[in-house]
Amino acid sequence: MTSPPDPYEVLGVAQSASSEEIKKSFRRLAMEYHPDRNKEADAETRFKEINNAYEILSDQEKRARYDRYGHSANDGQGFAGFESMGGFGDIFDAFFRGSTTRRSGPQRGSDLETSITIDFEKAIFGTEEEINFQRIERCSDCRGNGQLNGEDRSTCKNCDGTGEIRRVQQSLFGQYVNVASCSSCDATGSVVTNPCVKCNGKGAERIDVNRTIKIPAGIEDGQQIRLAGEGSAGLHGGAAGNLYIQLNVLPHDLFNRVDQDLVYELPLNIAQASLGINIEIPTIDGEPHELKLKSGIQHGEIHVIKGKGVPHLRGSGRGNLLVRTHIITPKKLSSEQKKLLNQLAESLGTPDVPTDNSIFEKIRDSFA
Repeated sequence: MTSPPDPYEVLGVAQSASSEEIKKSFRRLAMEYHPDRNKEADAETRFKEINNAYEILSDQEKRARYDRYGHSANDGQGFAGFESMGGFGDIFDAFFRGSTTRRSGPQRGSDLETSITIDFEKAIFGTEEEINFQRIERCSDCRGNGQLNGEDRSTCKNCDGTGEIRRVQQSLFGQYVNVASCSSCDATGSVVTNPCVKCNGKGAERIDVNRTIKIPAGIEDGQQIRLAGEGSAGLHGGAAGNLYIQLNVLPHDLFNRVDQDLVYELPLNIAQASLGINIEIPTIDGEPHELKLKSGIQHGEIHVIKGKGVPHLRGSGRGNLLVRTHIITPKKLSSEQKKLLNQLAESLGTPDVPTDNSIFEKIRDSFA
């Protein structure tokens, strides 16, 4: 069996990489290999490796577990590879060996976690995505008790079905009863004598699950979607756990998101900034919006296009599109351009530069 690839190698970062470095590398690679953008044959496989690697390294607990155990601890006690999901080790322990203390009442199943990477536009307008994950379910052949064909388990002879071992012990203060969990049946009171062929007497099996999920419009990078009851099965009639899906949203080529607003950086040359301009601004909807900018545009100005931002996740309406001007000063000029700018400079004259004395006088006058 081939070992899963090293997540650090997949993302091309050092083991000492910071969280920001890991996220930056993930976003770059995810954009490069996203199946909607990259049509090469191995792009989808590469994209899954990138997503799985980020799922490990973006979670401090999972990352620490991987750093400690690597790929050698696939027994549920350490890192279980890229296909592992949170809680599998505990769930199998509960199914296979019972609990360390006898609990015959309903026990809720473990929650599971996974992640999905989507395009910026899909996060803005919402979409449906298919996800694949694994979870623990009761064995369908033995109905979870581990016996062949679901027959009754045998009473544990070591504890007579109580799940406890009681021993009378002597101390300086007299006799006392020491109660411990039965190790033969792991405190369940019963044992498997004729194991189920399908699950080898474990009473549970790991299955592959495919679901189509609805991603709401306006969801942000890092937010989670909860699917109730899609986690691992419960014990003794307990409810199933939940599945939590973390959203990784790829960056956009043109827009940055700030809460419910989108920001677009508009580059202008000095002539456009001085004279003003009517210009078409791209929007996330795909329809350009004509923006009229008056003469004397300053660097860093914010112009608001209402209702062209992000839909409110819980509510109606949308945020705004913020157009921020970015005045570009040319570094290289032709002889003709230099001549024209010199003429402009002469016509404008030299602006007054305040001296230290004038500033002092203004401060003095303000207290007069």
